[in-house]
Amino acid sequence: MEKRNNNVVIITGGSGLLGTAFSTACAGSGYSVVIADINDDAGNKTASGIVKTTGNKNVRYKHCDITNSTEVQELIGFCKDEFGTISALVNNAYPRNKNFGRVFEDVTYEDYCENLCMHMGGYFNITKWVSRDMMAQKSGNIVNIASIYGFAAPRFDIYKDTPMTVAVEYAAIKGGIINFTRYLASYLGKYNIRVNAISPGGIEDRQPAPFIEKYTSHVVLGSRMANPDDIKGVLLFILSDQSRYITGQNIIVDGGWTL
Repeated sequence: MEKRNNNVVIITGGSGLLGTAFSTACAGSGYSVVIADINDDAGNKTASGIVKTTGNKNVRYKHCDITNSTEVQELIGFCKDEFGTISALVNNAYPRNKNFGRVFEDVTYEDYCENLCMHMGGYFNITKWVSRDMMAQKSGNIVNIASIYGFAAPRFDIYKDTPMTVAVEYAAIKGGIINFTRYLASYLGKYNIRVNAISPGGIEDRQPAPFIEKYTSHVVLGSRMANPDDIKGVLLFILSDQSRYITGQNIIVDGGWTL
């Protein structure tokens, strides 16, 4: 085992599109990284790949469903056993049920409630348990991944002639996460715990060409969708001491799409 340090970050959903970029960037910046995910194959592959890429041997994968309190507590125990402490939590997981993504008219009450519970409830669940340790050590840094659709109305015209839409649950969840961030910043500030959110714009990920064309027509910088590298620098800034006097903020990274 490599020497322990005080920069230990948990990244939920850490083997996904954004999560891999976050995990790699943090490892490359010297953080000890614990990738928490439910996809064991992807998680283990991501962790081993990051070790090879960055040379940072303090990268681990741990299975964790953030909606499951037992698994969350096991994750916390794992982090403390491996690295002794938890200095930061990045809430990036994207739990949802199999019906997520239906158009508004087809969303059932049960699916709406379940998806809010899974995603926003999952953020609450892991934050509740991790923050207990942070409160005890009187330091910590929590970053919630929100979205431009948490504070701005969708432009539904850009989804025309595609199978895509903006899930109503998604808008409700991400809006809730932004205000959850403000609540936590106010509540946990006395423990020297900072809490901020990042709201990315659309990230290119093999979407249909008509959607990409219409989406990018609204982007001010570069007429393109975002990529994970556009977001990771903001995360590193929020995690660092360079932002030590910033809390309760929602940092928008959308190339000017919401102007």
